[in-house]
Amino acid sequence: MKIAVASGKGGTGKTTVATNLAVVAAELGRPVAYVDCDVEEPNGHLFLKPTIEHREPVTLLVPQVLGDACDRCGHCAQVCQYSALVWLGDKPLVFPELCHSCGGCALVCPKKAILEVPREIGVVETGRAGRVRFVRGVLNVGEAKSPPVIRAVRAAAPDDHWQIIDAPPGTSCPVVTTVRDTDFVLLVTEPTPFGLHDLTLAVQTLRQVGVPMGVVINRTDVGDERVATYCAAEGIPVLLTIRDDRGIAEAYSRGDLLVTARPDLRAALAGLWEQLERVATAQAKASHTA
Repeated sequence: MKIAVASGKGGTGKTTVATNLAVVAAELGRPVAYVDCDVEEPNGHLFLKPTIEHREPVTLLVPQVLGDACDRCGHCAQVCQYSALVWLGDKPLVFPELCHSCGGCALVCPKKAILEVPREIGVVETGRAGRVRFVRGVLNVGEAKSPPVIRAVRAAAPDDHWQIIDAPPGTSCPVVTTVRDTDFVLLVTEPTPFGLHDLTLAVQTLRQVGVPMGVVINRTDVGDERVATYCAAEGIPVLLTIRDDRGIAEAYSRGDLLVTARPDLRAALAGLWEQLERVATAQAKASHTA
């Protein structure tokens, strides 16, 4: 089962839940992988402290114009919808950062004067953190498009393991790329006006994608009941609540796992995992019946 941990906004405790849930699942004897798809700012490694065993670059194909073969017809620039390839006079200019690697320019070139060459935009790293398999992606600084790296991370995750997928914050393309084809999404939120606003956006996005979801409410005693009321009205189960606690914040600032700093919360996370396993069982039965 692939479980994504997401949030409508950053700073809600998404990575805290994802990393500790992976550790608890491993302690329960489950084969589990932590998959960090927050490639613009991955930080799961700060808590899991993995040993990286393999690194694989992520590349995109971008055009290179072969001057000797080119007849300056300009068809390549006309077909490019992102102005990644333009002509200034009789000179072609390629802007690799704008290229979406569609291959259209090479297809329309009558002289076959465009060669597609790989350009590295990030890296996928795999390894182990104790009994947890570890996979993460890192987008190169200055790159604008994270979905290609996210897809590479998802492809590198072991299919024979339960996957805890740490999604980027928000509701834009990187999030949709991460949660698509997952089995369940845990939305981590906080009981504040901002938390409720961004939770509603995340719920709307997931309903468009068609992925079942549940909610974790973090820092439950700093806000009000509107998030819980919204979840009840929308039929979204609240699977875990975590109180605001200075000890949790101190552990986070040190890069310590929650289950290490606060062993009393291990039972709550184990209970969350058991609920997720029941969801998996129910979905498997429903699929078998269908």
